[in-house]
Amino acid sequence: MPILTLTTDIGQRDFLVGAIKGQFLSLDPSWIIADISHYLSQTNYPQAAYTCSNAFKYYPTGSFHFVIVNLFGAPLHHLLVARYNDQYIICPDNGLLTMIAGEKPREIGAIKVDRRHTLLELTQLVAEAACGIHKKGLGMLEPIQEIEEKYPLRPTSGPDWMEGQILFIDNFENVVINITRQEFEEQRNGRAFKIVFKRNEIIETISDNYNSVSESEKLAWFNSAGYLEIALRNGNMAGLFGLQGYNEQMQQAGTSTDNKWFYQTVRIFFE
Repeated sequence: MPILTLTTDIGQRDFLVGAIKGQFLSLDPSWIIADISHYLSQTNYPQAAYTCSNAFKYYPTGSFHFVIVNLFGAPLHHLLVARYNDQYIICPDNGLLTMIAGEKPREIGAIKVDRRHTLLELTQLVAEAACGIHKKGLGMLEPIQEIEEKYPLRPTSGPDWMEGQILFIDNFENVVINITRQEFEEQRNGRAFKIVFKRNEIIETISDNYNSVSESEKLAWFNSAGYLEIALRNGNMAGLFGLQGYNEQMQQAGTSTDNKWFYQTVRIFFE
């Protein structure tokens, strides 16, 4: 039985997600369909990449992952289907593929579309292509080499410091930073540290979980995806301190101010 995940920015207040599932099931009732999220930002690609990459790796070989983020943000001529880690990622050609994979997959095919197609006309073509690929493989599509490439944000560092960007803010307003445990430990090299955000908020220890600190106390820990996370026990870290997710598109467009940058980054100093 083929497995499909859906990750989108279209929400679930209307019929669209249900209609897309119906398109797949009408073609092949054996599809197993799982929702990852339907509340991604249209402009925050790092958020989408974080969500997708950390969910996809738990699915079986041969799974299909259909990602719809900012689908009509640019002229639309085709959708991409890539085989990566023995799974299939289907998404717009807007940089999402390389953001999710962290590299350009070797096998990429194109689903030809017309810019006049509606959302459900496009998803019907995707459903038909996915059913065909499940039976015949990716070779049934025309291969494509030139695609839009964007890559995940990486932390910057010096001999005694690291700087990361806020990658994701979860439903409880816990704040995920784009620094992994491995990157942190390599840069730390056994030294003491201070995690600094805003002007003078400091955390000097790594906790095992949220209950490692007293009520309403700040904490830092490495979450289940292996990324640094700062939080308040039973509190809203992002809201209380005015922290914001890093928006790469706004930065590139020059719409972000130094003040916004200040609320989107976290520094670590080693001693």
